[in-house]
Amino acid sequence: MALASVETIARRTRMIADGTCSPTEYRRMVAEKAQAAQDSAGVLARLRIENIASGRGAAKTLRAILDPWHSRVTANARRLRKT
Repeated sequence: MALASVETIARRTRMIADGTCSPTEYRRMVAEKAQAAQDSAGVLARLRIENIASGRGAAKTLRAILDPWHSRVTANARRLRKT
């Protein structure tokens, strides 16, 4: 996730600097973060209840919370490589 984040930030920064960042891409930058945060909050709420009942470890919980962010950032890196 860290490498894909750096790649995505670098590519988007370059697009902004070059003046080639579309309005759609700007909207996507904001919307994807809001959606990932909402998805993570939902996972957190669900897992808190499940973990209390099952005793599941913190590492699995953290991974589940970060999954929405990971899937978006890796998808962005793949998509932006094509531009």
